[in-house]
Amino acid sequence: MRERFNRLGLVGEMAAEFVGTMVLILFGSAVVAQVVAGGALTTPPGGLGDHDSISWAWGIGVTMGVYVAARLSGAHLNPAVTVTLATFKGFPWRKVAPYALAQTAGAFVAALLVRWNYTEALAKADPGHTFKTQTVFSTLPANGNPNLPVHEWGAFRDQVIGTALLLLMILAITDVLNTPPGANLGAFITGLVVVGIGMAWGTNAGYAINPARDFGPRLASYLTGYRSAWRDQYGNFYFWVPIVGPLVGGLLGGALYKGVVGRFLPAAEPEPAGRVPASEG
Repeated sequence: MRERFNRLGLVGEMAAEFVGTMVLILFGSAVVAQVVAGGALTTPPGGLGDHDSISWAWGIGVTMGVYVAARLSGAHLNPAVTVTLATFKGFPWRKVAPYALAQTAGAFVAALLVRWNYTEALAKADPGHTFKTQTVFSTLPANGNPNLPVHEWGAFRDQVIGTALLLLMILAITDVLNTPPGANLGAFITGLVVVGIGMAWGTNAGYAINPARDFGPRLASYLTGYRSAWRDQYGNFYFWVPIVGPLVGGLLGGALYKGVVGRFLPAAEPEPAGRVPASEG
C-alpha cells in the first residue's frame, strides 16, 4: 500500500510540475510573441510592449505557476531548482529526473500552444521562421543582436551568474530559519525576483535561467518550422548553454547561500513544554 501511495504521490507531483511549468511558459513565451511578432506589425513598430513588459509577464508567469503547483510538488518549475534542492536541501535524488521530465514536457506543450495561437503573426512578421522570432521560444546570445558581440561562453557566464542569483534568492525566501515572506506571499516575491533578473540580466543571453524553459520550447519551435533552433545567429551549436549554465549556476547559488548565510542562522528552537501530550503510563 505504501509503495502504491508513493508511486501515485510522485505522479501527482509530476502533474503539478507539468501544469505549473506550462502556466509559466504560457505567460512567458506568449508575451515575447506579442512584443516581437505582433509588435513588428504595428505602426510604428514596437507598439505591443517592450523588454520591461516581457520581464513583468515572465515574473507573473512564475508567480502563477508556483501557486498552481506548490501544494503538491513544491513548485520547482525548473531543473536547476530541483538539482540544487536535491544537493543542499534533502530533496530526494530519485525524483530529480521525473521532475525535470515533467517540467520540460510542460514547457514543450505550452510552447506548442503559443506557436499555434500566434501562427499568423509569426508568419507575417517572419515568413522564414528565422532568428528574428526564434526568441519567442528560446534564448540566443545577445537576444540575437549581432551588434553585441556575445558568443557561447559569454552567454554561459551570464547564465551561471543569473541562475546563481535566482537560487540564492529562492533559498533565502523559502528558508524558515531566515525571514520568509508571510501570508503565502513566497510565490509573489519569487516572481519579483524573476522580474528583477529580467530587467538587470536580460541583455547577454535572454535570462533563460531554466533548462526546461529553454529546451522544451526550443524543441517545439524546431518541430514547427524553426530549422535553425539548435544554433545561434553565428551558426554555432548553442542549445547546451541554457541547459548547462543554469545547472552550474544553481549549484553555485545554493552553495553560496548554504555556506555564507545558512550556516550562521540559528537552529529551530524546541517546542514549548506542554505542546506535546504526555504519554499515558
